[in-house]
Amino acid sequence: MYQESNSLLNEASLSRFIREKIEDLGTAACPPYYLALVIGGTSAEMTLKTVKLASTGYLDNLPISGNSSGRAFRDPEWEEKIVKICQEYGVGAQFGGKYFVRDVRVIRLPRHAASCPVGIGVSCSADRNIKGKITAEGIFIEQLEREPGKFLPEKAPELDKPVEINLERPMREILAELSKYPVKTRLSLTGTLIVARDIAHARIKRMLDEGKPMPGYFKNHPIYYAGPAKTPEGMASGSFGPTTADRMDPYVDLFQSLGGSMIMLAKGNRSKQVTDSCKKHGGFYLGSVGGPAAILAAENIVSVKVVDFAELGMEAVRKIVVKNMPAFILTDDKGNDFYSGNSR
Repeated sequence: MYQESNSLLNEASLSRFIREKIEDLGTAACPPYYLALVIGGTSAEMTLKTVKLASTGYLDNLPISGNSSGRAFRDPEWEEKIVKICQEYGVGAQFGGKYFVRDVRVIRLPRHAASCPVGIGVSCSADRNIKGKITAEGIFIEQLEREPGKFLPEKAPELDKPVEINLERPMREILAELSKYPVKTRLSLTGTLIVARDIAHARIKRMLDEGKPMPGYFKNHPIYYAGPAKTPEGMASGSFGPTTADRMDPYVDLFQSLGGSMIMLAKGNRSKQVTDSCKKHGGFYLGSVGGPAAILAAENIVSVKVVDFAELGMEAVRKIVVKNMPAFILTDDKGNDFYSGNSR
């Protein structure tokens, strides 16, 4: 939500504004997005409610022009312009390309002459929205496609062979191997990862503040920011996709200075402090694919074991063994960062 003024409402200013805010969105919410931009509104609440409804497709049937009574309308011309801006951004569906968005909705609302609220929101690539309604006849839920696989191409795209990284060796050897390759390199990881996310990081920070040593597992293995869902019968793990990385940014410099978190695996772009820390301490941030958590669990995770803070449940520290787990080098030990290379 941004409080702007009438000066925004010209092509040059609005285009510049959109480019800046598109970069601020980043990739943490798993693009390609369904993006909603709402210009106007008689209150902040009205603007934000419209953002939510537009991101779900609920307002697709609005008229495409306003009228003298100030009705809401869609702006197809700016929808097309924003699609093009997103294609030019270069980040694409997380790791490069042009498909940062699947679709865009621009909604114009009535507003006070001295005010121009602007709301921006997204629905992730999974677009988890179901329409429901309650009437005198009962409660109804939208029927969704039960066989979405039929929309996938019959043949998977042919990709260059990834760089295979063996994680079952000393950390210094893994770091030396990663240092041979540039940012954007596609990897295939096999071996042991330590899973730790928000509360585990806070616990370890508290231990350090109390004068206790950094746990050995944080020094000896890459750290995967994630948390598992309930494990189905007969499976090694439940859905186990990466969580958003930037919440752990404040810990990185301290942990790396003590030999921990030297290789991190998660989703989304990170702050400059992480890039600077990796350059200073020789660390790496690897990007995991956001979205296909169930596929990662079924095809890439061999075993899962709780190793610390068991009382934290999903937030406990776990040791997992993976095979051929896909990842990309996003931040290297030389100060290069994939996402900053695609931004202003």
